[in-house]
Amino acid sequence: MIDLYPLARPLLMAMDAEQAHNLTIKALKTGLVPRVGGRDAPSLATTVFGLDFPNPIGLAPGFDKNAEVPDAMLKLGFGFVECGTVTPLPQDGNPKPRLFRVPSARAVINRFGFNNQGLDAYATNLKLRLGRAGIVGGNVGKNKLTEDAASDYVTCIERVAPLVSYLTVNVSSPNTPGLRTLQSRDALADLLGRCLEARARSDVRPPLLLKVAPDLTDEDKADIAAVVLESGIDGLIVSNTTLARPAAIPPALAAEAGGLSGVPLMEPSTKVLGEFYRLLGGRVPLIGVGGVASGADAYAKIRAGASLVQLYSALVYEGPGLVGRIKADLAALLARDGFAHVADAVGAAHTITAKQTP
Repeated sequence: MIDLYPLARPLLMAMDAEQAHNLTIKALKTGLVPRVGGRDAPSLATTVFGLDFPNPIGLAPGFDKNAEVPDAMLKLGFGFVECGTVTPLPQDGNPKPRLFRVPSARAVINRFGFNNQGLDAYATNLKLRLGRAGIVGGNVGKNKLTEDAASDYVTCIERVAPLVSYLTVNVSSPNTPGLRTLQSRDALADLLGRCLEARARSDVRPPLLLKVAPDLTDEDKADIAAVVLESGIDGLIVSNTTLARPAAIPPALAAEAGGLSGVPLMEPSTKVLGEFYRLLGGRVPLIGVGGVASGADAYAKIRAGASLVQLYSALVYEGPGLVGRIKADLAALLARDGFAHVADAVGAAHTITAKQTP
């Protein structure tokens, strides 16, 4: 199929970033999205927390906040799609402008603040696709003004559990005041305990994952790893956006509040991913997120310990054709290093052998 994104890119880049995103969602909702590519390479198929993925490349949350176009994105070749973050009540999020491109660094800064249409709209959209093929995850959060944060997560899980392939508890967005404090040991243990109880009350009990920030101290990481193992949740997603501002970010944009994603996040988020792989002893599946823009990036995440990989920001600059290129390059890298299946390469950077490339 001819990639038309290079033709559309100048128009989209000339628009306000959030306006361009909304236009993209509207276009995808028309349903006129051709299925891209054929069958994935057999080496890319993998089974993680009991789910069979055709390939390990997923769409990160934030793109499809209200679960409006998961099937359209699956058609573009993603192995799975995560929708959200959803909160019980609709909320507008932070004042605009709140989304900023950083083209010179292939990065994005956002301070959306969990803007979404709320749980009713989200659940209604997910119900429309029940019975369809494809792995779709649900990412849940809290409303800005809710004091008992866990109650919002419980409300979302009880409603969404029967409608998704897996659930993600998002405590790591930097754009909701106080949210990241839920990553502290006692608060996290209480939150995950209540989330697991909520899932247990559902007739359908999808895997439950936790998404954490990259901006963590060594003590934070050790505490989170301990709680993850003690709680028995099914997976960990590393990581959300960062509050750091590397030198590659121009000063005017570096001054904008919000979370940074894109290429500058690749190295630090992969480092944190590897640290969690070691802390967890490889016993808990990890999803690697942050800065993935090529097959080599995806492979680096996998070798650092990720069983699955997600991306979003790179699509802003490369368009949907990127997904197919990443999969083809990843399959080639696996073959080069003698891995028959992607699962065989997970954590390979921690156990270098003669047949593996450092």
